[in-house]
Amino acid sequence: MTVSPVIWIATIVAIAALLLFDFIFHVRKAHTPTLKEAAIWSSIYVGLAIVFGIGVWVFGGSTMGSEYFAGYVTEKALSVDNLFVFLIIMTSFKVPREDQQKVLLFGIVFSLIARTGFIFLGAALINSFAWVFYLFGLVLLLTAGNLLKPSGHEDDSADNFLIRLTRKIFHTTDYYDGDKLFTLQNGKRALTPMLLVMVAIGATDILFALDSIPAIFGLTQNTFIVFTATAFSLMGLRQLFFLIDGLLDRLIYLSYGLAAILGFIGVKLILHALHENNLPFINGGEPVGVIEISTGLSLSVILGVLIITVLASLLSPKGKALNAITEAKVHAQNYLNPEYTDDPAERARVWDSFVKEEAAIKALPEEKRKFIREEHDFMELLSKAHDEHDRQTAR
Repeated sequence: MTVSPVIWIATIVAIAALLLFDFIFHVRKAHTPTLKEAAIWSSIYVGLAIVFGIGVWVFGGSTMGSEYFAGYVTEKALSVDNLFVFLIIMTSFKVPREDQQKVLLFGIVFSLIARTGFIFLGAALINSFAWVFYLFGLVLLLTAGNLLKPSGHEDDSADNFLIRLTRKIFHTTDYYDGDKLFTLQNGKRALTPMLLVMVAIGATDILFALDSIPAIFGLTQNTFIVFTATAFSLMGLRQLFFLIDGLLDRLIYLSYGLAAILGFIGVKLILHALHENNLPFINGGEPVGVIEISTGLSLSVILGVLIITVLASLLSPKGKALNAITEAKVHAQNYLNPEYTDDPAERARVWDSFVKEEAAIKALPEEKRKFIREEHDFMELLSKAHDEHDRQTAR
């Protein structure tokens, strides 16, 4: 189905309007979203994506509709995985809690722009060179293999090449000046960490696009579906971050689920490439008679893998233990960091969460305590948090 320019323009304007609304009414004024606010707006954005998908199904047909939903679910799952890295980057730069929304929204906008460029580039390559399906399939299989490696998200670093280069070339500060990107230091104009963290997230978004775009092209080659599924998967990601912030570390099997999905799509792409083959050194340049995986089967596999992965993670005793340990460490560090937030309610929330997690850790059986890395330093951190709380309450 060919999508008219009018539909394209209307869709792009609607997405831009949603992003502008998000900035003006939620992000412009620095604050920490409540759980209720995050839940409501996450539901609204998911609802908009579903309504849009139903419209695609009604006006474009069941094939186009199922391609949209398969692409949306896959990209949403990959976006959740990306939140782990966003969290690490913001923690590395010690971004104040109230300003994390602005950083996330920038990441979403930059990601949408970068992925749109990759989408049209990918579409042009596919239309000109059928062998690109082989390349995309190989990229996804390699990505799936990397996700199965034991090294977790904790090994990711915000100190990438661009950040190091920026610090060498430009005058930078070690402190924030509200949410300003530039400030004055000793009479000289300097870059703040707020700009540096945005550069780090922007660079990371480009790497994410190299994985996500081949994945969705493995489900559909309709450029409109690829663009809208990608765009709607990114919408509401900011709210989702605050909604599942405490659950991110519980999803211990998510990388395995994503590896299975990307591997499955990679195989699907290679099968499609064989079916459309024109490379002279494969079957004499003639198409190979292989089965092709339908979009309906793809959607069923993606949903099934995600449901099993999420349930297994949430019900896993190991996941619960790791989550309590990680969150206790994070909340203790945040409570001890005077720059983390100026909001007394947020500090109270952090302390209450810390106390609950500490109680959960004390209740862990001995065999689960092995998940605590550098236990002496960890326990010392918890003790410092208690000392700080005693000092605050004694005032």
